[in-house]
Amino acid sequence: MKQHIALVGFMAAGKSTIGKKLARKLKCAFFDTDDLIVKDHGQVSDIFYEEGEKAFREYEHAAIAHVIDEGEPGIMALGGGALTFDPTLKLLKKRTYRVFIKVTPEQVLERLRKSRRVRPLLGPTPSLSRIKELYLKRMPQYAHADLVIEADGMSTSQIVDAIVEWMHKKRIAF
Repeated sequence: MKQHIALVGFMAAGKSTIGKKLARKLKCAFFDTDDLIVKDHGQVSDIFYEEGEKAFREYEHAAIAHVIDEGEPGIMALGGGALTFDPTLKLLKKRTYRVFIKVTPEQVLERLRKSRRVRPLLGPTPSLSRIKELYLKRMPQYAHADLVIEADGMSTSQIVDAIVEWMHKKRIAF
């Protein structure tokens, strides 16, 4: 039985912010996989630079598997590239409801420019062309989500309400 909603999407899509609000509204647990990885292995950027993306994806998979197997039912905010690691994609398809928070590459660039956080795959000065390249590469994995939210022009509250409405229609409850 599926007992988790996995929020997926490109970096800076707002998955963590949406996830926290959704979990509060549903009165359930919230898990941010990046936070879990940092707790066990150190800063995300340090892992990428010192151990490589493959090691990070393995840590990410282990964190997701732990939440699914051991954590209480709830909402998970995943890193933007989580679905690029095949074992993680298979696990999520089988054991979670995947909700894709879809924002445009232009929105991503705007949000990243306002953020102090450096994204390892984009570097300190992200470009629209690099964002589009990664976005197109990842889109096939994102597009197969159980629910796709076209977040352009929507507030966080509207996105949360749309997810709750979808859960109600599908009779998904924790």
